[in-house]
Amino acid sequence: MSRFATVNLLEVENSIGDRAPGIDARFGRKHIDSRDLGVSLFRYSPNMRSPFAHSHREQEEAYLVVSGSGRVLLDDEVHELRQWDLLRVSPEVVRAFEAGPDGLDLVAVGGPKPADGDGEMATANWPDAS
Repeated sequence: MSRFATVNLLEVENSIGDRAPGIDARFGRKHIDSRDLGVSLFRYSPNMRSPFAHSHREQEEAYLVVSGSGRVLLDDEVHELRQWDLLRVSPEVVRAFEAGPDGLDLVAVGGPKPADGDGEMATANWPDAS
């Protein structure tokens, strides 16, 4: 492992691709050669509501709103988010995001990733979904 690394997250490949139009996810962990730290950029188009959610078995995560605003679904509760809000989420909490009218850009930070991964995909059950 190198002593330091630099990567521009906007130059990292969008890992979601066509699976969720309107959402970009750019994962930096492998690009900074980190064993213990994951840093990712998530960009949601204006008014985009994520149809999927996720939780973890082990990893705690923190999300920093760097641009825009929106809402987060945490289990069955919806909370407002605005620029520079910092949100910490325990591993077992199911989470999903929705962008406001100006979009939503989040930097996500996670801890060590188990060798076999620990992400658990789920459906986002937004309480006000029609």
